[in-house]
This record gives sequence, structure tokens and C-alpha cells, in this order.
Amino acid sequence: MPTRLRLDLAYDGTAFAGWALQPGLRTVEGVLTEAVGRVLRTDPAPRLVVAGRTDAGVHARAQVAHVDVEEDALARVPGRSSRAPEEALVTRLAGVLPPDVRVHGVRRAPEGFDARFAATRRRYAYRVSDAPGGVPPLRRFDVLHHRRPLDAAAMDEAVQALVGLHEFAAFCKPREGATTVRTLLRYSWRRVEEGADAGLLVADVRADAFCHSMVRALVGCALAVGDGRRDRGWPARVLAAAVRDPAVAVVPAHGLTLEEVAYPADHLLAARVLQARAVRELPGCDQTGDAPPRLGG
Repeated sequence: MPTRLRLDLAYDGTAFAGWALQPGLRTVEGVLTEAVGRVLRTDPAPRLVVAGRTDAGVHARAQVAHVDVEEDALARVPGRSSRAPEEALVTRLAGVLPPDVRVHGVRRAPEGFDARFAATRRRYAYRVSDAPGGVPPLRRFDVLHHRRPLDAAAMDEAVQALVGLHEFAAFCKPREGATTVRTLLRYSWRRVEEGADAGLLVADVRADAFCHSMVRALVGCALAVGDGRRDRGWPARVLAAAVRDPAVAVVPAHGLTLEEVAYPADHLLAARVLQARAVRELPGCDQTGDAPPRLGG
């Protein structure tokens, strides 16, 4: 019986064509799968299941994946050391992974755990600088520069109408047979006063799951309000129209970072998996099909 491991990892998405395997392209899944297979000395390498597939250029501070491995392969990882196999696997992976991917935790997953379907919440941050001089050089890969001054309070007020269970077709790239109904749990904007993000405008975006390009479209909508091109009621009108609006810019991926994936208590994992697999729909609507959970649209 294979053992399921939970992997907690982070990556700089700059040089990756997203999470998912793509022929001829460098992806996080491809790099990590090769590293896990190499350390465990298994061929083929075991398949990874991720909490959500981030798009090209999106970063992750707290991505989660699971992998099913044979117990004998796991037992070989420490070699002659007295370390636990999970601890040894973290160290061994650090020795073979490139510097833009790090696995910072490995543990045996509790019964019922599924990195994708057991998640209850994904949390992103999107970081923007409106400083006249541009983005600080050391933040150029994870902060978007906006050329016009931004009103964080106006942005925060405008996006509150988007929070809740809605049809987000106006902010998602459609996929055949997939619903765009999502529950946006939180969406806020603030200008940070101190710390590493001092001076930046930071969005806090949380949902049960995201459809393709959703977060970056939500951010683009808010920026149009923040710099005065649109009024504060515009995001609500875009949402109500339920069709893609060409005036909503999908902002670049590099300002987006996955900050957290949350899971319920162990005894609730199996029930959460069943709930997540169910079709999302609005009250009074009849919709079929659902897209796999994504991160970083």
C-alpha cells in the first residue's frame, strides 16, 4: 500500500511556464517530478497532485502537493543516517532541485488528504507599485509597476461588491463544460505602511478555488478604479453583466503570489473532498460540469 506524502513548497515562477507539465517547456511540475523520482530512485517517477495549477510567471510562497510513494522507496532515502525519511527527503531534494524551487516540508498525509480537493481556501497577494521612480530593483520580479497614482481606499471600496458566491464569467476565460461560479471569500486592497512591502499596494484575494485568469482580471478591474479611469460602481456592473469585458485588463502574472492553501481538520478531510468534487452552481440555476481547482489565473 503506497504512503501518501504532503509536500509544502515554494517557487519563483519567473522562469517557469506554469505548474503543469508541457512538452518542451520548463514547468514546476516537470522539475519537481524529476527530482522526486531521482531521490526515490523510482522509474517512472511518482505522479504529483497539486493544490492548484499556477500559470506562467506566477509565484508561490506556500504551494501544496501530494505524492504516493512505496514504503520501501521512502525507507531508502535516509541511507545510513538516523533521520526520519521525511526529513531526509527535504534535504535530498534541496540537493537536486534548482534554486527557484524549494520543498520546505514533507510529512505523511492524514487519511483522506488530497492536496487539490481537500483544500478549503486559496489565498493570493498581488503587489503593485505606483512610485514615480518605478519598482525597487530587488522587487522587479514580484511587483507590478503602475504608471498612474492609485487610490487604495477607492479600490478597496469598489471590489467589496465582488465578494461572495457569484457567476464570475466576466473575470474568467471560459472553458468548455466548466462552470465559472466561485465563492470569493475576501478581496481587499491596502497600501502597506511598513515592512518589506512598505509603500506597495497589496491585494488580499481569497476563494474556495479560482478559474482561469480570474485573479489577474479582478486586479485589473480594481486598478482602473484606483487610477480614476472608472467609477467605484464599475466592478459590480462588470460582474452583473456576466460576460468578458474587454475594458477589464488581465494584469501581468509576475505580481501574483500564492500565499496560503488552507485545509480542514483531519477528521473533516474526506467530507471536504466530496464537497469540492460537487458541481458549483448558483441558487436557482442548473449548471453542469466543473473546472479543476486552479491557482494563479
